[in-house]
Amino acid sequence: MDAKVETPVDVKPKLSVRDLNFYYGGFRALKNISLDIPEKKVTSFIGPSGCGKTTFLRTLNRMHELARNASITGKVLVDGTDIYASNVDPVLVRKKIGMVFQKPNPFPTMSIYDNVVAGLKLTGRHKRKELDEVVEKTLVQAALWDEVKDSLKKSGASLSGGQQQRLCIARALATRPSVILLDEPAGGVNPTMIHYLTERIRELNREHRGLDEPTDVLAFPVDGLGPAAGSGPPCLQAVSASPASIRAWLSASAGVLKPSVLRGLRFSFAAISSSSA
Repeated sequence: MDAKVETPVDVKPKLSVRDLNFYYGGFRALKNISLDIPEKKVTSFIGPSGCGKTTFLRTLNRMHELARNASITGKVLVDGTDIYASNVDPVLVRKKIGMVFQKPNPFPTMSIYDNVVAGLKLTGRHKRKELDEVVEKTLVQAALWDEVKDSLKKSGASLSGGQQQRLCIARALATRPSVILLDEPAGGVNPTMIHYLTERIRELNREHRGLDEPTDVLAFPVDGLGPAAGSGPPCLQAVSASPASIRAWLSASAGVLKPSVLRGLRFSFAAISSSSA
């Protein structure tokens, strides 16, 4: 996958990627990627399955370093700071840039409560009153509080798939990240929950835009192209959530996308784009 996407000059970038190459051993999976991701926006990465969307997301908070034989060249800047600089702690990077994975991954041996505050405890925050407040606030933000407030001691693994994904969103929000990466967060849930999670993404972006420590960017990939769409749009498309940019991409993709996929994208992006219209 290779891409070069320019951010409009009047939009301040939150993340800037410059000449990024990613390698699994000797295989180069990402090639010469340069793009800016604007602040206070929902940005989606669209491309066929296997083109490198998840791999790219993992480079934005150094999660790829947990994989064997993985390496990169190039730069990833967050608020102008290179997260790959030798003096930058990857643990602190992941605190600032949270991630929610495609498959819900609550810690199975932890309660719902402990799942939410796991990241806070790693950073040395253990005061019960503070943790209680964070648990309630983030579960409310993830639209899960009313469903679990009387069973916070139950295992996070006891929840349904959709509830587990919302628990993971609450866990990501608990450390007050400035960026949240969502790797197809609705990929493994039913159509009703896809709409619900999309609405929550829109609402979270709106809720955080005016805070002193806002969650500026929620970036997530979508498998948008059919397997035979080799002549279509580039493998990676970074689409800021403005109605004009989304309509332009969908218009250019008509005839390339499968009709069912196109309908789903129109539905999903209509919900997302209204957050920054």
